[in-house]
Amino acid sequence: MKKAIILIAAMLLGAGIAGAQDINSRILDNGGSGKYKAIMVTDASLTTHTVFKPQDLKPFKGGNKLPILVWGNGACNNSPFEHVNFLNEIASHGFLVVAIGPMPKEGERGGGRSESKQLIDAINWAIAQNADKNSQYYNKLDVKNIAAAGMSCGGLQTLDICEEPRLKTVMICNSGLFSDPSTAVPGMPMPAKEKLNKIHTPIIYILGGETDIAYANGMDDFSRINHVPAAAANFPVGHGGTYHKPYGGEFSTVATAWLEWHLKGDKKAAKMFKGADCGMNHLEGWTFAKKNID
Repeated sequence: MKKAIILIAAMLLGAGIAGAQDINSRILDNGGSGKYKAIMVTDASLTTHTVFKPQDLKPFKGGNKLPILVWGNGACNNSPFEHVNFLNEIASHGFLVVAIGPMPKEGERGGGRSESKQLIDAINWAIAQNADKNSQYYNKLDVKNIAAAGMSCGGLQTLDICEEPRLKTVMICNSGLFSDPSTAVPGMPMPAKEKLNKIHTPIIYILGGETDIAYANGMDDFSRINHVPAAAANFPVGHGGTYHKPYGGEFSTVATAWLEWHLKGDKKAAKMFKGADCGMNHLEGWTFAKKNID
């Protein structure tokens, strides 16, 4: 009888532990299509954000460390619920992704408003984790290769911090600065177009074509940026992008290649954008424009 009680207690304890793991982590799209199967997690040291990372961190050391992407959500939502497939897919290619907002439960839409400074919080956290001998990320993060990105209002948050000196590139998705701020939703970051002059890194706009409500703003931004390498990639799906599709859909292909080029120096990924007959010209359905990119 005593052995049976002990066995039952152990089973209940194990169920409790498994339940806690289910709450604090989730595998999406079988870990993504990349070389490093990814997982979405809550980190106890940064419960205000959601982390997407390779499940196995052992390969990341020496010359193979994880570049960092910080992400702002559509509608300045304090949850990445709309973008989890997309962000998980990027992580599966060997990136640490830190998104604004607590980890969403399955089927949960999240809520609350976020602020641009939460992108800086994510950068600071990642750098601190890399230096912390007690962290799972100790000496595994490439803190010299950091990108900021966001969708819609999250793209405005990204542009709001574009002068951050630790950034190596920025990625603006379904977004762009408003020529007429009166047409914006109240509460959004609203830098003037002059803010574009503060950009000091290569930048890509990934837009949903002419039916995307951010198309005019994003393409106007692109037309004004002449001092850094800039690209504008359009796929005709409207403002919602392809984030919800398995593996993040078509947007993740372009976003991942851009990050692999600029944060990892991947020459194969660079061919997607470099050259007169670059890979973007052969991706079905996409239109592409670039400046200061040979």
